[in-house]
Amino acid sequence: MRTWLGAAARVLLITVVLAMLGLGALLFTARALLRPAPGDWATTLRAGPVSLDVGVAALVQWGSTPWIARQLHGRTLPTRLGEVQLSWIEASQQLSLRCQPCTLRSSSWGGEPIRLQEARMTVRRNATELRGTLHSGAVNATWRGNLRPTGITLHIEVPDTPVADGYALFASAIPEVATAQIDGTFSLKATLDLPSKTLTVRPRISGMAVQGLGTEAWAQAQSQCNRSLPVAMTRANVRADSLLARAVLAAEDQRFYEHPGYDLVEMGKALRSNQVEDATLQVLGRAARPPRGASTLSQQVAKLLVTGGERSPVRKLRELLYAVEMEQTLGKARILRLYLDHAPWGATVCGAQAAAHTYFGKRADQLTAAQAVWLAAMLHNPALEAQRWKARGSINLERAQWVAAGLRPLPKRERAALLEELPLLVWAQSSPKIPATPLRTSSTSSGSM
Repeated sequence: MRTWLGAAARVLLITVVLAMLGLGALLFTARALLRPAPGDWATTLRAGPVSLDVGVAALVQWGSTPWIARQLHGRTLPTRLGEVQLSWIEASQQLSLRCQPCTLRSSSWGGEPIRLQEARMTVRRNATELRGTLHSGAVNATWRGNLRPTGITLHIEVPDTPVADGYALFASAIPEVATAQIDGTFSLKATLDLPSKTLTVRPRISGMAVQGLGTEAWAQAQSQCNRSLPVAMTRANVRADSLLARAVLAAEDQRFYEHPGYDLVEMGKALRSNQVEDATLQVLGRAARPPRGASTLSQQVAKLLVTGGERSPVRKLRELLYAVEMEQTLGKARILRLYLDHAPWGATVCGAQAAAHTYFGKRADQLTAAQAVWLAAMLHNPALEAQRWKARGSINLERAQWVAAGLRPLPKRERAALLEELPLLVWAQSSPKIPATPLRTSSTSSGSM
């Protein structure tokens, strides 16, 4: 009996040793195969106390190899998107990844994430070529890319899809989806570079129309911004051809009369600008600044009257609905007037008439070109510019000059004179309710006050 037990123990010990040696050899081989070379796209895998630096390209190649992918079937992987469920589809020889829900984040669109109820992705590899599909709700896309040791460039394409299907993805966060009738189609082509996360998007929207939000009632909307003004000023409207109105368009929406409530050109520019600035600030070790916006005046009216100022992609989608509808129900002239009547101008000041009265002691239609540009240049960050003005006697001069350069239809010679005048002018403001007193920082200034 003892002989039998001793033999069994020896067999068990040999088996354990061989298993440990085999596991060690497997880990050593995996480590050798997955170890990144200098400059490779790399990440760190952790399993309990063990951590392993691996090349992402090698990891993807391994994970998409059929005999390994079969071992991943039914497993769950923790990611920044959320818990991702893995499955292997034998018939099509592709790996499927599914998260439910999914959370997408990017500094390019602000601090708030995008949440999807569900998203699915399929991956099929042929040597270094990857391709597959993306699905969320009724929105489908295809993607492809070539895997390199240093990264991958993904090309993503969404075919013509009803805009309503896109909004349905966010129905839980956008109450207007339940009541609005949304027509039209959208499509997009996008390129995503990894690991840099550089995203280029080329969207297209066709025939978008919105009904059911009630923006036609805004034609009679009365602003509360003029309550403390003299009665004569509260009855005066800021004309669309006034210097202040034209300066506001130069500052906030130079393509106002060309777009249908949204500006895809500016959206693309804002996305690129935010990514470049964010990357620069990360290299310098500085905190990210608020992202550059691409909101049209129509979208800003929606923000002022309905959606509020929270920075999030969902708020932008809500603004888009209202902007498209009000372009149809109100028209450009009324939208511009609504903006001028409600726009914030720092502290407790809002509305063009109140801003003109508070800062310059006059009606909006009495402002000089320099004063109109000065006020319009505040709109990109009213609270900060009001504080800066009070503390230093000046706002952001570079911004004011940029607005002046875009002021139309001011003749070129007058714009040149205005650009020379702005650096020489400072309006001292002693109190938010006391008219500002114009000062010149140089006796050579020729600007009229």
